[in-house]
Amino acid sequence: MTVIRFPDRRGERQRSGTCEQPGTGARLVPLPNVRRDPDGLGGERKAGAGAGIMPLVLDDVCYVVNKVALIRGVSFRLPPGRRTAVLGYNGAGKSLLLRLCHGLIAPTSGRVRWEGALGGAREAVARAQAMVFQRPVMLRRSVRENLAFVLRNRGIAGARAEEMIHQALAMCGIARLAERPARALSGGEQQKLALARAWLLRPEVLFLDEPTASLDPASTLELEGLMLEMHEAGTSIVFSTHDMAQARRLAQHVLFLHNGLLLEDGPAEQFFRRPQTPEARAFLAGDLMP
Repeated sequence: MTVIRFPDRRGERQRSGTCEQPGTGARLVPLPNVRRDPDGLGGERKAGAGAGIMPLVLDDVCYVVNKVALIRGVSFRLPPGRRTAVLGYNGAGKSLLLRLCHGLIAPTSGRVRWEGALGGAREAVARAQAMVFQRPVMLRRSVRENLAFVLRNRGIAGARAEEMIHQALAMCGIARLAERPARALSGGEQQKLALARAWLLRPEVLFLDEPTASLDPASTLELEGLMLEMHEAGTSIVFSTHDMAQARRLAQHVLFLHNGLLLEDGPAEQFFRRPQTPEARAFLAGDLMP
């Protein structure tokens, strides 16, 4: 059997529920006018607190394509305020799961529901979440206009829109790129712009599908810093990654998928130190599974 080993980064492991800033490269600007952790829970809000759409609940969700079950009977409950990593081998169903949660695709069977006070209102659910893809879609216009387009769709224009755009550009460290064509940016710069667009929406929950997969180490640390800043400001983060060091740095909670099945659902510290299934142990060891 061929064995692939991840680098030994055990020194980077953090206690579940806490995370140090991953590096000094991120240029972080505090988010204005956003309530920060009033309950003193270190970023994890009390379940049921607030009048948003969270918690997110999946009940026996399946997704079938051409009679092949790609997601099989997945059930879990995510309370507000967590940083959740979705882990698993290639083809495990991570990207599909994020799309099901976000509502981009509908399950073949089972239910995806939001249990918060606003969870039953379709428009509220759509407005309270955002998703950043591994290869974000850039509009054929400048960086500034990509941000302005988002705000216009929300009915925000004029001086208020300009101030929000200025804040988003500063937070993500791309103010100098404001007038450049968005599609001419590097991969890391496009990901920063995608996060800036998401931040403008002030989402209650943000889904990120392999957000740093093609980035160099410096850009990866900058993106992680922005993710932490958004979480500190009150956004629940759900992200997929193949980078185990990144998962250890950022995750408070882990969902581990294997062949479309959810095999582990629990605190990150427990998953990384004492995985409960042979598949998870092989995954963390870097072993290929049949």
